[in-house]
Amino acid sequence: MKQINLIAVYLVALPLVALSQEASTRVAQPNLLQTPAGSGSQELYREIAQRDKVLFDAFNAQNLAKLKTLFAPDLEFYHDSDGLASYAKTFKNFEQMFKQPNKIRRELVEGSLEVYPIKNYGAIQIGAHRFCHQENGKEECGVFKFVHIWQKRKGGWKLTRVISYNH
Repeated sequence: MKQINLIAVYLVALPLVALSQEASTRVAQPNLLQTPAGSGSQELYREIAQRDKVLFDAFNAQNLAKLKTLFAPDLEFYHDSDGLASYAKTFKNFEQMFKQPNKIRRELVEGSLEVYPIKNYGAIQIGAHRFCHQENGKEECGVFKFVHIWQKRKGGWKLTRVISYNH
């Protein structure tokens, strides 16, 4: 059974590692759609970049009510250090995080944003972001990678899957 679980982890992790290595070798350019030729559009890039801004403006303002409108109820949040979290667990984590006096904030790393369409569903957003907070009187920052899966629904874009890694 352990061997089967190890194989499953390998099969899931291998494409992510390949994707990460491919993305790290590309030279990212700000405000440009990072997609293979003909697979996306500037309009989609702008829409997802705007969703990212709304999402993290709400995060930085610690606005849980706004954050809840951006995530789908069937959210799956995968974190390399913390594992899988549901919508309910994610918001419990946000509540606990926002109670801390360390003033955590997130910034998108300029030039790291990539957007790819998903036919009949929405979009894949890939990038790097910097989280900073106060610790022992000084600012501590770390840069981490992420993959967001956005679904276009009747009520607008909803974040359905999050993969946060390289912690």
